Amino acid sequence: MIIDPQFFEARDGVRLAWRETGEGRPVVLLHGLFSSAEVNWIKFGTAARIAAAGFRVIMPDLRVHGSSDAPHDDYLYPPDVLVDDLLDLIAHLGLDDFDLGGFSLGARTSVRAVVAGMTPRRLILGGMGLSGLAGWQRRGQFFKRVVADFETAKRGDDTWLSIQFMKTMKVDRIAAGHLLDSFTDTAPDALAALTMPVLLVCGEQDHDNGSAPELAAALPDARLVTIPGTHMTSVTQPEMGEAMAAFLAA
Repeated sequence: MIIDPQFFEARDGVRLAWRETGEGRPVVLLHGLFSSAEVNWIKFGTAARIAAAGFRVIMPDLRVHGSSDAPHDDYLYPPDVLVDDLLDLIAHLGLDDFDLGGFSLGARTSVRAVVAGMTPRRLILGGMGLSGLAGWQRRGQFFKRVVADFETAKRGDDTWLSIQFMKTMKVDRIAAGHLLDSFTDTAPDALAALTMPVLLVCGEQDHDNGSAPELAAALPDARLVTIPGTHMTSVTQPEMGEAMAAFLAA
């Protein structure tokens, strides 16, 4: 399925892309770090499965990713800039009643948006555990090494695979470094803001962002669905889209 990007300007003038498929109730899906809407949601059929269940699937390419711009000026990366971009997309599309979800960085950004006051009807958090929200600064140090070692890492280094993924995705490492500095932690007590029904969908071998069961226990109204795969492979599984579509349609 080929879905051409559409574009809008964020509040700071940065040109951002999004893709759409399907008709019905809007659901906004945010991809993971160094990925894109096409790779996370379209390539492996997740968007098509959700659209077939009667939804308008809206999939932005986050700043620095995919078809969106990747500026080098550090002032264009204030704290939680991705939340600002999400708010700008929702305003651009005129959405006032929608569902929201994301995988990994997309899940973290979705949580930050709800903590800031966004009120989707339902929320989907993929590939996310409690420490992935509360302990981002520790996890972020790894990705800062990925950027720092971009040209020097050797096969077998712990940063090697992430660097190869960045290169495959043509991620600008200077812009990526600025974006990493914009991410913020979410304290466990802030999760009380997530009062809507939440689906946690996580690979059975995915521990990259901590414990999904711990996160489920910390939320007022959450259900956890475990699917096959690691952090990198779970988004390729049909069970991802099936679990998301079933939750949204319930």
